[in-house]
Amino acid sequence: MIIEQIYTNCLAQGAYYIESQGEVAIIDPLRETQPYIDKANKNKAKIKYIFETHFHADFVSGHVDLAKKTGATIVYGPGAETSYDIYSASDNEEFKIGNLTIKALHTPGHTLESTTYLLIDENGKDHAIFSGDTLFLGDVGRPDLAIKSDLTKEDLAKMLFESLRTKIMTLADDVIVYPAHGAGSACGKNLSKETVGTIGDQKKTNYALRADMSKDEFVKEVLDGIAPPPQYFAKNAMLNKMGYDNFETVLETGDIPLSPEDFEAMANSEDALVLDVRPQSDYIKGHIPNSIFIGLNGGFAPWVGALITDIKQPILLVVPEGKSKEAVTRLSRVGYDNTLGYLKGGIDAWISAGKEIDTLESISAETFANRVENGNVNILDVRKDGEYASMHLEDAQHFALDYINENMNAISKDKTYHIHCAGGYRSVIAASILKARGFHNLVDIAGGFGAIKKTDLPMTDFVCPTTL
Repeated sequence: MIIEQIYTNCLAQGAYYIESQGEVAIIDPLRETQPYIDKANKNKAKIKYIFETHFHADFVSGHVDLAKKTGATIVYGPGAETSYDIYSASDNEEFKIGNLTIKALHTPGHTLESTTYLLIDENGKDHAIFSGDTLFLGDVGRPDLAIKSDLTKEDLAKMLFESLRTKIMTLADDVIVYPAHGAGSACGKNLSKETVGTIGDQKKTNYALRADMSKDEFVKEVLDGIAPPPQYFAKNAMLNKMGYDNFETVLETGDIPLSPEDFEAMANSEDALVLDVRPQSDYIKGHIPNSIFIGLNGGFAPWVGALITDIKQPILLVVPEGKSKEAVTRLSRVGYDNTLGYLKGGIDAWISAGKEIDTLESISAETFANRVENGNVNILDVRKDGEYASMHLEDAQHFALDYINENMNAISKDKTYHIHCAGGYRSVIAASILKARGFHNLVDIAGGFGAIKKTDLPMTDFVCPTTL
């Protein structure tokens, strides 16, 4: 028996490769499918099933392409309806993978079709569950992503309560839990950094699995503090339900080198967004005017999904040398398939061609502190609401980067703003968006709040985020 968790940190997502006696099951695959095929071919095994735990909202699964390439059957839980061929499993239906059995446990709540897959070993012992977004380590899936006119998030939360207690908590304590996500995913509130656990550990540590918890208490606690879902969630869920363009085609049309002249002409003729994915230090030193920064070295794909509202937006890339394929791939993971090419030779080629560049002022926390002490400074904190509530500069204005598009009217183009986040990545994203919208009096604070805390600037008292 081979079980491999294939974890993608940018998406905080776990896909799974299961093999027995030359047969393979893949659970919740990523958009690019060749690694799964290569792994099976190396072991002289055949991919038989592709199990989907639900219609994912935070990434585009590779199930459609993988099924076309391998002939494997796509399996969803009860009630799933798609525009492509699937097998809709019944509750408790069993599937054979070599000497192993995979049982579909219908666990609605996160979504209606959500299904947990129970792996039973060759001796008939319950070995592990692949819980999708039903059960995370330290949390459970948010129940507000599959709302119909006659179905509320409270209704779904009640379903989730029953699913957890009748299908999952009844399993033995030593059953391994393999969730679809870990810390950093917006599919839950407070996911653990760990990516593998056990039922027993979760019964002891997961607030939503308390033995003495009533259904009403569960509904209240699960719904409390859930931020609105990122705007791309519904769009990704629809792609997973209805299908999408072949990944290799997306890569072929997107990974195209363009001269500075062709790059500029295409940006103008196609109304394309210039997306700069280099490290923020490089963007600060020099970038194409009106380009948006979202660096590959941070939470790239989720921030693209949260901030670029049109999933079909034509995109031109400014990338580090050799990173164009990676950028196109990571964009496609969240459904942004309309990349038109990248700037060949990067920003150096742009400068050599005599093209205009822009810069962003960035100062140290110490310089920032001196400015605050010597005059009236406008401070903009773009961290998440919980981070801000936990501790912030006393005179800071705040709105989270997630909602920058809705808060443009809260600041003035006539004022100079010193922008910070926690460490310096999000503040540069925010500054780039504001600059593209005509806000040019901006200063980035290098090192963010982590560096600012080492100064003597007045701050609110620290409040533990778990108590908020």
